[in-house]
Amino acid sequence: MAPLLVLLVVTALARLVGWLGDIGPLDSWARAAALGLAAMFLLTGIAHFQQPRRDALIAMVSPRLPNPATLVTVTGILELAGALGLLIPPTSALAAAGLALLLIAMFPANVRAARAGVGVKTMPLPLRGLVQLVFLGATALVIFG
Repeated sequence: MAPLLVLLVVTALARLVGWLGDIGPLDSWARAAALGLAAMFLLTGIAHFQQPRRDALIAMVSPRLPNPATLVTVTGILELAGALGLLIPPTSALAAAGLALLLIAMFPANVRAARAGVGVKTMPLPLRGLVQLVFLGATALVIFG
């Protein structure tokens, strides 16, 4: 739930600052969403490397996939790189597209966690799916906004 809150709060604050301060780079929902997503992926990317969250993320990876610890490390690096890319206007749409693909690729781990009761146990599967759609909507706003 923390990633969703970070996304919503940072996006809303960035948009408010852009509107109140007449700050051009923040005076659009797409740029505000890019900042919100960057903050969110910074939070989630760091979690891939800190205990106890790292072990919970590793537990979510399907046993059919090789080397879950390496996969968690790689996805953490991709999330951090994507967060950085979102902050650079010329690369923000590409970063958002890459992060959207990453969200889709990682969603089966969320399904597995919800069904098997392993890993990060923050919300039931229908709510996880809805939150995932919010994340994907934010990436679409950055890509097409």
